[in-house]
This record gives sequence, C-alpha cells and structure tokens, in this order.
Amino acid sequence: MNPSTALRVNHALPAAHRERLLRVCSDVRFPPGVRLFEEGGHADRFWIVRDGIVALDLHVPGRRAPVVETLGEGDLVGWSWLFEPYVWQLGAETLTAVHAHEFDAAAVRLMCRDDPEFGRAVEHWVGRVLAHRLGAARTRLLDLYGPTGSGGGR
Repeated sequence: MNPSTALRVNHALPAAHRERLLRVCSDVRFPPGVRLFEEGGHADRFWIVRDGIVALDLHVPGRRAPVVETLGEGDLVGWSWLFEPYVWQLGAETLTAVHAHEFDAAAVRLMCRDDPEFGRAVEHWVGRVLAHRLGAARTRLLDLYGPTGSGGGR
C-alpha cells in the first residue's frame, strides 16, 4: 500500500464532508509539462488528482528546480491555500497528462468558516498531508546527507 494512501481524500475525509467538497469542484485536464503554480505565487486553488502525475519542486537559484515529491491518483496538490498568507511554498508541474478535481480556495475556506465541523475535517486532512510530506522530505534529506542514510539510528 502506498504510504500516502491514508492521506488521500477518499480515505481522509468522512463521506459526507468528502461529498460536500466534491460538489464544488471543477473537472480539469492538463497536458504534460504544465506549471500549475510557482513557489511564491498566490495560492488561490488546489487540486485532487484523478489520474496522472504531478511533481512538486523547489526553486534553487542558478539550478533546475529539484523534484521533492511526486503525486498521483487521489493525492492533494497544494496546501498553501488554507494558511495565510496563501502563498505557494513549492512549485508544481504535470509530468504526465493529468485529470483532476480543481477547487476554488476562497470558496472552500468560506465553507470551512461557515461549517466548523467541515472546517475541522478539512484542516485535519490537510494537516495530515503536511505531516506526511514533512516526514518524507526528512527521509530524503537523511538519504542524501546522512552518514549512513535513513536506515540508521539517530
């Protein structure tokens, strides 16, 4: 089982909240090589991948942006829309053709504000995604820079 499976919207949100969220999405398709957002830009939307692969990358001056994670079916693309100042912390690009649900961030934040139970569920889901991605980034850094890789002790 993919470690992020439990973080995907189908497993992370209660059915009623998931259905409510999916009622306000648009169905979108992107060809390979489309920049969904740039690090530092205004985070005004987010996506749940239905099919395809999206790469999250990090701007490094003078170098090609390294991919820090790839996302696929059921994964959340973008979390910066939920937290002020609503600025993307990474960039994202489609690696393959992507079919996704697209959400207007302001509309979903309003839904969260108007229904505290729904808001807590969405915030918990996004928080779990963040925690997972932070752990995955830590492991990658240990693999790159640790003396014995991530398999060793502290």
